Amino acid sequence: MASRLNPYLNFDGDARQAMEFYKDVFGGELNLNTFGEFGSEGSPGADKIMHAQLETANGFTLMASDTPPGMQRNPGDSMAISLSGTDAGELRGYWEKLSDGGTVTMPMEKQMWGDEFGMCTDRFGVPWMVNITQSQA
Repeated sequence: MASRLNPYLNFDGDARQAMEFYKDVFGGELNLNTFGEFGSEGSPGADKIMHAQLETANGFTLMASDTPPGMQRNPGDSMAISLSGTDAGELRGYWEKLSDGGTVTMPMEKQMWGDEFGMCTDRFGVPWMVNITQSQA
């Protein structure tokens, strides 16, 4: 997969409903994963969305999540730009440039879902998420 850039929306507990609405609007395939599926079973918010991804026939990609339990959601923090793909060198290069002079909010490192992932806010205040998909060999 080539690298791609798409919006990543953040919701205050209603990501499932919002993404189902967007699926009704745009069509396509919607995949939803909860916090409970990734190790938070039985905890408050286990049924909330950790990651949602809508892929449409027109080539649109829209991603979203609920604000994790214990984190505060502030108006204006409702969207980030996501970069993802399999070209690790290209994506690490973007990460280095975007985080230079900015603030790293989650270091680029291997995550529980198997990919490398990091979050930063660039020096202009724009939040970015970079995900390097690990090959399924």
